[in-house]
Amino acid sequence: MSVILASTSPRRRELLALLGITFEVVPPAAEEVPSPELSPREQAKQFALDKALSIARRHPDDLVLGSDTVIEIDGTLVGKPQDLHDADTMLRQLRGRSHQVHTGIALIHQAAHVTLVQVETAHVRMTPFTDHELRRYLETEESLGKAGAYSIQGEGARFIEKIEGDYPTIVGLPLWQTADLLEQQGVVLPKSVQEIYRLKPYANWKEFT
Repeated sequence: MSVILASTSPRRRELLALLGITFEVVPPAAEEVPSPELSPREQAKQFALDKALSIARRHPDDLVLGSDTVIEIDGTLVGKPQDLHDADTMLRQLRGRSHQVHTGIALIHQAAHVTLVQVETAHVRMTPFTDHELRRYLETEESLGKAGAYSIQGEGARFIEKIEGDYPTIVGLPLWQTADLLEQQGVVLPKSVQEIYRLKPYANWKEFT
């Protein structure tokens, strides 16, 4: 039985690799179209499930992990920007305020009729950054492909005043919860999750305690 990460995200691949397990990466065949009936928190779970299902149907004997991250502010879902103009609008909405980051994870072993879905939420407060700082950040194009149009593990960390919750959740994969789900399915983790969280071996993690 292999572990498959249903993702195109380098960040999720890097975070999962911290556990020391062997896994494959297969891009999911799922469209991220929000459902108006779902809250942002439930939408993150559904997106993660859709990603995992799209691969599990083709790999029923393997453990398939899917994950997705959305931002919530004022009860409204904020996804990934379509372009830099969209990113500008998103970041202006988040500026100087607190928002929630929801990351859903789904683990499926179709042959064993196992489907596990969870969501982890972290809170992020942004600084009241200036228009000049915003323009400089947008020029890096780091916003593209990121939920909320910023990257906490990159240059976007300068805009974050504080976080409450799990740092890897904000990056895109709640590592502690992921490790727990994998262990429930018999996956042996070569590296201690407690030690990973003590060392914080990922970009900018140590800046947020």
